[in-house]
Amino acid sequence: MNSEILEFELERYSFSITKEFYLKFKRVMDFCLSFVALVILSPIFLIIGLLVKSTSKGSIIYKHKRVGKDGKDIYLYKFRTMVSDASNFEKYFTEEQMEEFQKNYKLDNDPRITKVGQVLRMLSLDELPQLFNILKGDMALIGPRPVIEKELEYFKNKKEIVLAVLPGLTGWWACNGRSCTTYAERVQLEAYYAENISFKLDVKCFFRTIKAVIERKGAK
Repeated sequence: MNSEILEFELERYSFSITKEFYLKFKRVMDFCLSFVALVILSPIFLIIGLLVKSTSKGSIIYKHKRVGKDGKDIYLYKFRTMVSDASNFEKYFTEEQMEEFQKNYKLDNDPRITKVGQVLRMLSLDELPQLFNILKGDMALIGPRPVIEKELEYFKNKKEIVLAVLPGLTGWWACNGRSCTTYAERVQLEAYYAENISFKLDVKCFFRTIKAVIERKGAK
């Protein structure tokens, strides 16, 4: 075998071992950090729960079906930020709003969001219950944000790449513009993370997320 080819194969094998080891280490860290965060943040969970329950009808926690690693169905936990009958689109959306929602799967100035929900979304506090998803092993602290099945068509040839890793509470797209980006840009950012996952990239993503939350960049 040509020495250059052999060297390349050894480097690739070495990289795969390093990446495999890091993914196992990452899972252990995700479990430990999410557990500690849940303990520390439990008073905040209690306060938010009381606010959600006392200001609008419905459950405190909202579960939404998403696509997880390897295409597995998972249920994403969030503090409820919308009215209890939010699925009744005709009641709340104008014709123009319905068209926008069907196109982007989201809506600027969504009339279904409660006043408490607006604050939770602005501060990204509605995402905190996903720490339970991380404990369960459905998610990681950092990874591509989980999508609904219909959205996978936008990922095209990047779908398998993105679904090969655990979805995250935050991720490369979430800390690099989020709602300020187009869906095509989102796909590229999520795929970039999945292809280049590493400790260095996770650290960079962590600090960018803190900055994005403070600046409220892309939060809607």
